[in-house]
Formats: sequence, C-alpha cells, structure tokens
Amino acid sequence: MAAGTLNTHTAGSTRQSATTTETAATQAATSPATPTSTATTETATTVSGHNVSGTTPTDAAAGFVTRGLTRSFGPRRVLRGIDLEAAPGEFVALLGRSGSGKSTLLRALAGLDSEAGGELLVPERRAVVFQDPRLLPWKSVLDNVTLGQRGAAAAERGRAALGEVGLTGHERDWPKTLSGGEAQRAALARALVREPALLLLDEPFGALDALTRIRMHALVQELCGRHRPTVLLVTHDVDEAILLADRVLVLTDGHISLDVPVGLPSPRLRGDEAFTVLRSRLLRELGIDENAAGIHASSAAAPQAG
Repeated sequence: MAAGTLNTHTAGSTRQSATTTETAATQAATSPATPTSTATTETATTVSGHNVSGTTPTDAAAGFVTRGLTRSFGPRRVLRGIDLEAAPGEFVALLGRSGSGKSTLLRALAGLDSEAGGELLVPERRAVVFQDPRLLPWKSVLDNVTLGQRGAAAAERGRAALGEVGLTGHERDWPKTLSGGEAQRAALARALVREPALLLLDEPFGALDALTRIRMHALVQELCGRHRPTVLLVTHDVDEAILLADRVLVLTDGHISLDVPVGLPSPRLRGDEAFTVLRSRLLRELGIDENAAGIHASSAAAPQAG
C-alpha cells in the first residue's frame, strides 16, 4: 500500500481546510445516520484540519502521533493529555474498561470529533470499521463498498476488495441478505477499497459469534499483512488484542496506564505460557481477578475486559 500524506492539525479547531480526504466517504458512510442526514451520508465531506505552528504536512510512511490529546464531556474529563505514537504498519490494540474513552480516542484520530483538544499527526487516508457494519440497505453490496467513488475503476477496485474478503458473487446482493459475518466483511472491504494508511477498528467483531470471530481474526491478519496499514483496534477482548496486535495499550482514567509489546511468535496459541503471562498482566491492569472471573488458559471462550 502506498504511504499516505500526514495531516497535522490541532484537534478541536473550528477552522476548516479546503482539502477533502479519501477517508471522507468512508466516514460519511459509517457515521450514525439520522432521518435528517440520510442524503448527506452518500456524499463526501470535508475533514477539518490545518497546519500547526507553520508545520507543512509532508509525504511520509504513515503512522500516527497524538500530543496532549484531551476530551471532556461537560465536567467529566475522558482523555487527559494522551501522548501516543504508532509506527508505520504497526498494529496497536487498545483495551480499557467500558466508558474509559477508547472509542473517543479512535474518533479523534478518525477526524470525527471536533471537540477534542491537543495535536494530531495522522495520514489523510483513514478508514473506520465499526461494530455495526452500517451498510445502506437501499444499495447493493458493491455500491456500499464503493460509496462516494465513481467510474469503472472504482467498481473494479470494489470487486477486488470483495474478492479479498471472500465475498465474490455477492456484488449485486442487498445488505439484508448477508449474515452478520458477511456484512462485517463487506464493511471491511469498504475500508480497504480506499487504501487507508490508517485503519481504525472500533470493536468490529464484538457482535459476531465465536466461530465467525475466529475467522474474522484470520482474515484481518491476512489483509493487514498484505496491505500493511497502521492499525488501531479498540476492543474489550484481551485474547483478541494479544492474538492480533504488535503492541497492546490499556487506557485507565484518561491516561495510557500500560503500553506493552506482544512479542510472541506466530501462530499465537492461548495455551502457551507466554500468552497466559501476558493475558494475566493485562487483566490485572484492567482490575480483573482471573480466579473470580473464572478465566483459565484452557478456556475456549475469549475473556472480556469489561
């Protein structure tokens, strides 16, 4: 995958740039739609951002950087000055209790939260996959994948992306005919067709059954190995984080309280001693008592962090 242009901006700024990024159609398609905004979900939108301190965005292999990232909801401070950096092509998993601000951080990186404060250095080409596939029911699967793009070349890229996620032959299907796993694969194809330098995954497997989730893990590993985007995965599932990520973060009280490399060889097996040790460390950081929760290394079910 080609490297993306890095876009430096102050989060929360009210100034708008004239640049429409390639992620805009994805964001429009995946943002929660209301009856009054249905028409706008099919059009590209402008992503806010401007240069900070005279810094000019430059072409570079794209990871992401946050400096002093903050977000409050009324008197409640959810993010308290997050300093975070991901290397190009790195797969980072973010754990935290419910309500800890994981999705808030992801939305700031996606350019979907204009109220966040601090500085962000992110590639222009970003795509988001949410827990809900958010496919438009009145459009075919292929038209959902290529939403916001035009022409024969876009359709060809859409077909190729559907092929990559195992949905060849479903191009003309309606979203309601897809299973949960198929719908989520279509959402993943919609992200991939834009060749994102930064892929943001907001609990994309949380609503899937256990067997489908295992298949999706393998698919994501294969696709990320092929395309090499930088990835941020928000999840409650400790085992999922260890299985997929190069590095796991824990968000606690608005701060990154733990930042640990996974460092395990592939294939990663839940029964391995090193896997169990890392799982225990992460669960302790999340305040979970393994014995009380009934979590064991031999358990087939993936433990949940909250």
